[in-house]
Amino acid sequence: MQLPSKLFALVLLALASTSTMLYANDSSAIDNVDNNKSEFKKQRIITLAPHLIEMLFSLGVGDRVIATTEHSDFPEAANNVPRIGNYARLKIEKILAYEPDLIIAWRTGNPLDDLDRLKKLGLNVVYSDPKNLEDVATELRLLGKLTGTNQRAEELASQYELDLKNLRKTFANKPPITVFYELWPNPLTTVSNNSWPQQHLNVCGATNPFVESITDYPQIGLEQVAIAKPQLIIQPISNGHVTPDAVNWLQWSDIPAAKHKQLIHPNSDKLHRMTPRLLGELEKLCSSIEESRHYYLSIK
Repeated sequence: MQLPSKLFALVLLALASTSTMLYANDSSAIDNVDNNKSEFKKQRIITLAPHLIEMLFSLGVGDRVIATTEHSDFPEAANNVPRIGNYARLKIEKILAYEPDLIIAWRTGNPLDDLDRLKKLGLNVVYSDPKNLEDVATELRLLGKLTGTNQRAEELASQYELDLKNLRKTFANKPPITVFYELWPNPLTTVSNNSWPQQHLNVCGATNPFVESITDYPQIGLEQVAIAKPQLIIQPISNGHVTPDAVNWLQWSDIPAAKHKQLIHPNSDKLHRMTPRLLGELEKLCSSIEESRHYYLSIK
């Protein structure tokens, strides 16, 4: 079966994290933001990724966003913001018509040729790309600087850092448990190295048999999973639904996770988005992994 390219591309783009944090190719991009607090309220901002509009709403400036891209669906008010493109293509003419003061782009989640055009047209563009879990706090602070909401940003960033630190501490030094993370069913794709979901597994103290794969999102075969014998299988869901064509692992009775019915379905809409909201879902993921860990200890 052919790769469902559009949907699968969205999954990978939602997790891509190969750059640095929010920055500008030339320092004037941030300097060009008017530092007059009264002028901040007049800002006309375009965001080019779901995590960006979500964080701006958390800073209390969602009303300044005049346009955004598809799949920017949180909070509910974000659904009312006009769309000017998606991960594959931006509508340059529409963007120009909106006359934005600031465009916050996602370098690994937006078409590079469109971003280059926006820069050449003289628009004020800065880039976002959280690389590690800790970078969410850094981006909050920089978004605060860009929008004149430094105090609110610092409050959110500090709380995020504290919650992440406590989460790491809570699940540190736990007994090992082998898990398989089914990022996508067809082709069967998992996570490894420094991918976003792999960082979640690290926090939860879970062992991924594919962690040392060549790429961050390796494609593997069903037999490889069977050989790895995971004790727990993770199948994230979006909008309350399991991914179409998700593997029915219960048919693989030789896999411990299937034999003992140890399958969990975290919310990928929260877990895969680089915002403070992910920590709540990450805590749930770690707790579910902990429950499975206790289960195996109880049957020894």
